[in-house]
Amino acid sequence: MSENIRLYKIAFGLALFTIIYNVVEGLISTYLGFEDESLALFGFGLDSFIEVVSGLGIAHMVLRIQNNPNSKRNDFERTALRITGIAFYILVLGLVITSVYNIWTGHKPITTFWGVVISMISILIMWILVVWKRKVGGQLNSAPILADANCTMVCVYMSVILLASSGLYELFGLRYIDSIGTLGLAYFAFKEGMECFEKANSDKNCCCD
Repeated sequence: MSENIRLYKIAFGLALFTIIYNVVEGLISTYLGFEDESLALFGFGLDSFIEVVSGLGIAHMVLRIQNNPNSKRNDFERTALRITGIAFYILVLGLVITSVYNIWTGHKPITTFWGVVISMISILIMWILVVWKRKVGGQLNSAPILADANCTMVCVYMSVILLASSGLYELFGLRYIDSIGTLGLAYFAFKEGMECFEKANSDKNCCCD
């Protein structure tokens, strides 16, 4: 029993770290994305802020299952999921419209150097979180924590998209690659939004489990 308590504390700590990291990443990414006129980096930062709301629901979930492993998703978590889902849909709409506009006008970022740096850091941090969450979830035999670990992989995928688009632009100056990368981010944001509403309306842990 004491071992389970220790593992749940680790799971809660990982949830809190995810929240704090996303706040910092969001602030830095949106600022640098705006300054460098990189829509992909700016959109990546906005996504990080949305993940903060999702993270609050995850942290609450860990406390709930620690007290009662067989309990069902409660109103706080469902509300957090719906708010997150709505925010993702709004983000998708904004990213798609702005991407199309940038392609139409031929807009190019000033630089995507910081997109490369931030995406590489994000890939490393998020991958460590995935591995750690899977380890803790497996030891606790907790489907919700394992599902959260799998969903964290989406952040890795989005970081890879940012790295690819930023890297290709920085190396070759491809005119539309920043906007194309942004559309890739919008695709994953749309899937995350759908998943949030599916989870809010049921007791499923995660579409990606």
